[in-house]
Amino acid sequence: MNALNATLKAATCGLGALAITAVMSWTFVATTATAPGLRPVAQMAKLTIQQRHVWFGQSQPAVLVD
Repeated sequence: MNALNATLKAATCGLGALAITAVMSWTFVATTATAPGLRPVAQMAKLTIQQRHVWFGQSQPAVLVD
């Protein structure tokens, strides 16, 4: 009977710990998901093209020949 009580006690403590962890995790995610008072904004990628100045230096890469 003592082993059964110890097993039930350990299972109860484990389930309680899991429940507390799940609730705390959910509240953390819910509170940090967005800033209060702000609307979520769709993120867009920006494409930037860096222009090459061919009049400075060589316009073509150098080729080494033996």
